[in-house]
Amino acid sequence: MGFVKAFDFAEIQQLNLPISRVYGVFWLVAAALFVASGMCLWLKWPYWFVFAFAGAVASQILIISIWSDARFGTIANLLILIGAIAGYGMWNFESQFKNDLREAFEKSAGMQESVSHRSIDDLPDLIADYIRFTNPKGMPRIENMAVEFDGAMREKGRDWFPFRAQQVSFFDEPTRLFFMEAKMFGVPVLGYHRYMNGDASMDIRILGLIPVAHISGQVMREAETVTVFNDICLMAPAALTDKRITWDEIDSTRVRASFVNEGTTISAELIFNDSGQLVNFVSDDRTAVADMKKYRFSTPVSEYKLHGEIRVLTQGEAVWHYPEGAFAYGKFHIKRLEYNVSGDRFGLD
Repeated sequence: MGFVKAFDFAEIQQLNLPISRVYGVFWLVAAALFVASGMCLWLKWPYWFVFAFAGAVASQILIISIWSDARFGTIANLLILIGAIAGYGMWNFESQFKNDLREAFEKSAGMQESVSHRSIDDLPDLIADYIRFTNPKGMPRIENMAVEFDGAMREKGRDWFPFRAQQVSFFDEPTRLFFMEAKMFGVPVLGYHRYMNGDASMDIRILGLIPVAHISGQVMREAETVTVFNDICLMAPAALTDKRITWDEIDSTRVRASFVNEGTTISAELIFNDSGQLVNFVSDDRTAVADMKKYRFSTPVSEYKLHGEIRVLTQGEAVWHYPEGAFAYGKFHIKRLEYNVSGDRFGLD
């Protein structure tokens, strides 16, 4: 409206004070910044908040120049600024995931072919049969995998909330980068689980800005090592030939495994059905961060299907076995699963 009034294109009754043509051009620039921000947001370009912030600041300066006519525009500018700050927070938080991902791909590209794997014939029969079941066309070498999930999570005494997540894992030097987006009471909550170079951390923030939880140290290293091994068992069975895994057969349907990485050792029991499918993974080496106590942890699997040429689970649960009984706190559905991807898959420079 400031631009239209300045150039006398139409009568604007809401603006009584005079506006020069120079100021009219600035009003047009502010409007263009808002339009550019909206287009970038619609096109999912990550830097939309830069235009929104610049537009709101420019608009507010102009509003001050004709305060009595345009002061109520301050409310809109404040809302846009809040949105821009939130947009920046979420972009900045996700950039940590992208930077770690870039580093992991660069490190993986410089590695020689791993010799830390044994023959499938040296594995317990249950594990060898499982690998053959999941890899019906042979066992390819798996360097990494990229997974997209959706599902739901909850805490004790609270309702389920939906989430979506992407995860990239590397196997020669075990790495797991898990980035989650959820909404609680309509507000975006971001979570990042990082297992890299033998260290592990969990960081959860509202809008990528306001800390909810941040845990690192030995507790997380042990818990995330369990999760890394769980991922191998459920989603990358070909990597079960890794020499860092030792095996102990229990009976015709169960085998116990120990997995060691960077000085941290965990163990788990793998349970199979008569068809050679892994139906549950159970470990006592994971800590529930809600009360920082160890409970039995399991991931029952309900469905298998082919993802490309590899047959792995499609749906599963994450369960804590509290003294008062089992409590499912997570439901996971695999939407997309790929192996041996490149950094180009994620638009990394």
